[in-house]
Amino acid sequence: MNRCTLALLGLLLSMPCHAGLFSDDDARRDIGELQTQAQALTVRISTLEEAAKNQGLLDLLTQIQGLHTEITKLRGQIEVVTNETVAAQKRQKDMYIDLDSRLRSLEQTAMEPKAPEQKAPEQKVPEATKITPAKKGKGKSSSNSENNKPPVSANNDSKVYEEAYGRFKAGNYQGAIVAFLDFTKAYPTSNLLPSAQYWIGNSYFAMREYKNAITSQNKLISTYPDSPKVPDAMLNIASAKIELGEKEQAKKTLQEIVAKYPVTDAAENAKRRLANMN
Repeated sequence: MNRCTLALLGLLLSMPCHAGLFSDDDARRDIGELQTQAQALTVRISTLEEAAKNQGLLDLLTQIQGLHTEITKLRGQIEVVTNETVAAQKRQKDMYIDLDSRLRSLEQTAMEPKAPEQKAPEQKVPEATKITPAKKGKGKSSSNSENNKPPVSANNDSKVYEEAYGRFKAGNYQGAIVAFLDFTKAYPTSNLLPSAQYWIGNSYFAMREYKNAITSQNKLISTYPDSPKVPDAMLNIASAKIELGEKEQAKKTLQEIVAKYPVTDAAENAKRRLANMN
């Protein structure tokens, strides 16, 4: 009996030990599985982080590409505006040149009626000297010399003016100023003096010396108040004042042009500028 009892006791004592061993193996297995899952989660987190980083780079690249597109558009707009500005400056210059040509033709037309008045006394001189042939011959020579001088002077007048004006058209504004000033000194009684003074002021404007431009055009207005160039001189003054930031004074000048010279091209330009300023 004792041996059987001892055997049973031995069996009973051995059973918990096996159960304990079985429980440890399960725990280790569970721990291994959890570690595997943790490692898998770590890998997934790393993958997600990389994906997030890559997504951030993609967003950044997208923004950069968008900025490049905007810059390209802005460059295109700048180029268009630049071309329009150059074209406007060319149109303005052509307008000035065309206007000056028309005014000079009017000035030359105004000079034509004076020619017969100068020739009339010259024709009377030979009639008064018909008594003696010698004096008659002298009368002819003197009349010929007198007839020759005015055309030569007029030709030189126009030629020198054209040379100075050619410098302006070529963009040599400083050279044009010097040439026109020399012209005014060489031909103080020329009918082209108002035009010369106008282009002196316009040359200063082209050189962005706006105060000198205003001074030159004011000199034209005060010296030749009846000249057809006065409205254009005032328009040039208004433009110079705008460039100097004196917009209110420029408005007054433009309004004065419209009021005093309503049927001129300068008045039409003044109206357009007033509309743009408003």
